[in-house]
Amino acid sequence: MAIRKVIGTEVEYGIAVRGDPEFNPALGSAMVVNSYPGPRVRVQWSYEEESPGRDARGFGHEGYGVSDPEGTLVNAVLGNGARLYVDHAHPEYSAPEAWDPLQAALYDKAGEVVMYRASKVASERLGHRLALYKNNSDRKGNSYGAHENYLLSRSTPFGEIIRYAMTFLVTRQIYTGSGKVGSENGRPHVDFQITQRADFFEEEVGLETTLKRPIINTRDEPHGDSTKYRRLHVIFGDANLSEVQTFLKLGATALMLAALEDGALPDPLDLVDPVKAAWSVSHDLTFRRPLELEGGSTATAVELQWRYYEWLSKYVEKELDEPVWRDVLSEWHSVLQDIETDPDKLSDRLDWAAKLRLFQRYLARDDIDWSDPKLAALDLQYHDVDPERGLYHRLAARGDIRRLFTAQQIAAAETDPPEETRAYFRGRCVTQFPDSLVAANWDSLVFDVGEPHLRRVPMLEPLRGSRDLVGPILDEVSDASELIKRLSD
Repeated sequence: MAIRKVIGTEVEYGIAVRGDPEFNPALGSAMVVNSYPGPRVRVQWSYEEESPGRDARGFGHEGYGVSDPEGTLVNAVLGNGARLYVDHAHPEYSAPEAWDPLQAALYDKAGEVVMYRASKVASERLGHRLALYKNNSDRKGNSYGAHENYLLSRSTPFGEIIRYAMTFLVTRQIYTGSGKVGSENGRPHVDFQITQRADFFEEEVGLETTLKRPIINTRDEPHGDSTKYRRLHVIFGDANLSEVQTFLKLGATALMLAALEDGALPDPLDLVDPVKAAWSVSHDLTFRRPLELEGGSTATAVELQWRYYEWLSKYVEKELDEPVWRDVLSEWHSVLQDIETDPDKLSDRLDWAAKLRLFQRYLARDDIDWSDPKLAALDLQYHDVDPERGLYHRLAARGDIRRLFTAQQIAAAETDPPEETRAYFRGRCVTQFPDSLVAANWDSLVFDVGEPHLRRVPMLEPLRGSRDLVGPILDEVSDASELIKRLSD
């Protein structure tokens, strides 16, 4: 049986300071991290167990270490178990490890609240509005990431992951894209496309994340027991504001990986040229463009996604009994059906469709064309995390976009960690022992308990450290020293 698909997301937010065109984005990002008013501890991020240069194909880069050292210093661990830090001059929210795709979508959404609250305090300190955008392109040729992480068994051959995930990731763009006016990075001109990221991908497989981006990232950094686990680090995807869309994106991908581990998938569907196909899918608003497959046949992205849906429906029926997976299938079926019959219906669930519908109304109302700068400005405004300014928030507030979570659920996720994973232990320690925590990473915490040496608590098992396992201990101890003693017993 496939291991539990623990899921986490990472989003680098776009940043701008209104009224100060000369602002330094790295300094602005640091101000955001340091301004968050919620429960947090500023600690050094420990890279002792991390190895970003190790390649899942069996080799690595000599001397490949921390690529963005400011992230080790401008770093906070939050009370909900998340990480808030500076990554390549962007503020990044890395969500805590989640039990299932619905919980992962909730904690991803909580990150938007974290960022908004931090930007509001930073703006007051700065004297100018510091704006944050949950998007993937600054429209100046730069793209920044929205990454997904899935726990896999180390016994799953990485070559199999590459073969099965490649076509799935390329074709899932039809329901994972957040939409964009125009094209970038030298790609063919389009008025509007489905995703923000596809234009920036140039390789099929590779270790990089910022240059020559690959569809399949090969970083072998499990953030856990490396003899037991892999972590599939997916960089080929957009930052989504739609809660339904995030849930579907994470859920369908987790299902595909679970079925792969259980040997429940037929032979893979291999694209002749995955990189070219990635651009083609994003640029095709008809959803009818054929993609060339190995063996001489062709199929559209929608047809290929229907095949995955059919395979995984059978897998869920046979192997999984949790309602969340049937909910994933229900949303998936509905989206694919509407793409085939009336894509405009998707505007209540998918960011790209909501944008397209909105922009088409502006085109008709103002008698402008797609080259008008107003549309590019609206494109950016859709992603503003400020509830008073972001177009997504306005659409959601008037019921034009479906919600999965209440304001109360999101507020709770901003401060309280998931209870089923090690994020619970991390988050509780942040709120309970903030003065004793001196360093952290995903699989350990480091405490100063007044002894000659610092004490590191390993957390190599993503499903240990849950409320059931450590909650009673944390409820009983009065300080970090007592906690270390109890854990050592």
